[in-house]
Amino acid sequence: MTIDPAIHSQRRARLLEKMRRGIAVVPTAPEVARNGDTHYGYRHDSSFYYLTGFAEPEAVLALVAGDKQQAILFCREKNPEREIWDGFRTGPDAAKEQYGFDAAYPIAQLDEKLAELMGNQPALFYPVGHDTAWDQRLLRLRGEVQAKARSGIRAPNEIHDVRTLLNEMRLFKGEHELAIMRRAAEISTQAHRRAMRFARPGQSEYQIEAELLHEFCRHGARHPAYPSIVAGGANACVLHYVGNDAALRDGDLLLIDAGCELDGYASDITRTFPVNGRFSAAQKDVYEIVLAAQAAAIAAARPGNTWDAPHDAALRVLAQGFIDLELCRGSVEAVLESESYKRFYMHRTGHWLGMDVHDVGDYKVDDHWRKLQPGMVFTVEPGCYIRPADDVPQALWNIGIRIEDDVAITAQGNEVLTVAAPKAVAEIEELMRD
Repeated sequence: MTIDPAIHSQRRARLLEKMRRGIAVVPTAPEVARNGDTHYGYRHDSSFYYLTGFAEPEAVLALVAGDKQQAILFCREKNPEREIWDGFRTGPDAAKEQYGFDAAYPIAQLDEKLAELMGNQPALFYPVGHDTAWDQRLLRLRGEVQAKARSGIRAPNEIHDVRTLLNEMRLFKGEHELAIMRRAAEISTQAHRRAMRFARPGQSEYQIEAELLHEFCRHGARHPAYPSIVAGGANACVLHYVGNDAALRDGDLLLIDAGCELDGYASDITRTFPVNGRFSAAQKDVYEIVLAAQAAAIAAARPGNTWDAPHDAALRVLAQGFIDLELCRGSVEAVLESESYKRFYMHRTGHWLGMDVHDVGDYKVDDHWRKLQPGMVFTVEPGCYIRPADDVPQALWNIGIRIEDDVAITAQGNEVLTVAAPKAVAEIEELMRD
């Protein structure tokens, strides 16, 4: 991962300014056992990494706001024996210099130092309720400080969730972040193109997944941003299908929802295409409706519009399309009011995107949908999922389609980061034919 101490130092300074006074404690994610003494591949906590750029486990950031600001890292000590088995450890001394902290201490000294740092601070900021063990640990330390009241040392009398401040900061991406997300989108786009070229009847979903992972890794994105969805035929009607073990059949569609993670940032693309390389008439009819809905949503993704404007734009196109397909009955207004469309389209049209695939940030402010502003990045992903039923035309049974792109709001409108991933019918068929 790229280390740029200046960027992370600036973020810490912004958070300290927002805190005004008090102490913030931000731990990274714990290591998690997979089975026995084997762990899942480690992945840092997003907010911790956002503020530090430090990717090792067993680390905690403490920020002291006020007249004498401090940024302090607690991390593992150097240990030559463990490094033989587990790999390099930066250690406190090198971390302080390389990452631009005011001080760094061994993680074993965390409780002792935090109890000292909490003294006479008016407020304690941390991810309240995120981890019960951390709640108990910090409240215990606060209690230890309270016990020193006769010595004139005060404990924090306010407790705030630091994510209230952090999430709003992370919602707006700077140019450094957007550059990483463009590259992640480019890698994921190449992976989807590879999958389209590779897919054929008789292959298994997991074989297509392997092609995606191969393309991610060979471009430096070692991990997917989330478990890849590779869903053929009826499996595409399961929104979070991750079995990826069925055989692909001639005449079916294949829905792939997959994106890589690069330098801590996610991409998220969904494409749906025919396994045999050519859409049937019924498949094309449904596909064109979803594609038109996405185009309407992207057109509505511009500064000044509210968060729900793209969703509403997509819904109107989908509702009319469902009427045309005889899936819903009545006028567009009646379908929207009754929500009968939810039988075939049951999710929202997007979500924030950033360090987490479903990234942080409020969608409403003071009970109103927030307005879109430059620097926000989100997905636009309308869909249609048609399960067999007596009142559904049989030609449409088991058609599941979703089309998803990553969109950044700009001062002039928007930038579709994943525009190079084929999605027009002719474009998909030509790629698969070649």
